[in-house]
Amino acid sequence: MADTNHAAGPLRSDLADGILTLTLARPERRNSLSEEMMAALQAALDDAAANTHVRVIVLKAEGPVFSAGHDLKEMTAARAHEDRGRAYFTDVMGRCAKLMQTIVTHRAPVIAEVNGMATAAGLQLVASCDLAIAGDKARFCTPGVNIGLFCSTPMVALTRNVSRKQAMEMLLTGEIIDAGTAREFGLVNRVVPEDYLDQVTAKYAQTIAEKSPLTLKIGKEAFHAQAEMPLADAYAHCAQVMVENMLARDAEEGIGAFIEKREPVWTGE
Repeated sequence: MADTNHAAGPLRSDLADGILTLTLARPERRNSLSEEMMAALQAALDDAAANTHVRVIVLKAEGPVFSAGHDLKEMTAARAHEDRGRAYFTDVMGRCAKLMQTIVTHRAPVIAEVNGMATAAGLQLVASCDLAIAGDKARFCTPGVNIGLFCSTPMVALTRNVSRKQAMEMLLTGEIIDAGTAREFGLVNRVVPEDYLDQVTAKYAQTIAEKSPLTLKIGKEAFHAQAEMPLADAYAHCAQVMVENMLARDAEEGIGAFIEKREPVWTGE
């Protein structure tokens, strides 16, 4: 498979060895989730879902800020509309919710590589990813409460990563937490020296990309489905998933390769 490299608007896209790296490339605007940025991310994720060469997605950013969240200048300009921005705000929040859900439901695992500040909807972006690797200088916060705008939509992703008490601490105070605290809270998986961040993230991505793409898709779907179910329903659902997974060609191949002490050859079937 030929590697690809594309730069379009606020987002840079690189595909190599099954790993799609999407880089937020508007550091001068703090990589805010502007209309243009959200549209570019949504299009890239939709394209990746249809591209069988994509095994894993890495989401990273240029500059000292991973993402500052929504573009408040864009949103403030909408107050000049006759409805004081209601229709615009509704549209933007809906598009953001769709983007975050696309990450959660994407067939490919998504890894956030965080080197810098992630605030508000930028933190929501990190929390929506399957894994998050942070540099030791990364910082996180939900500061909306400081400007009279509670981080209600970031709260959805945040509360699915950390405990309620920890989430409320962040939401009510708006205070910044460091990378170590984010790991203690469960918001990120690992904290590494920033000089090694690319290397560690690449290792995670490469390890995952070597697995059966069908198995990854089945597992990710089952993980999110069972998490919302009562215990008995979760077991019933996952038992059926295991049955279907066992019948897949990749499971037959993987088990056979394990028994025969050889490397499996995945077909995605």
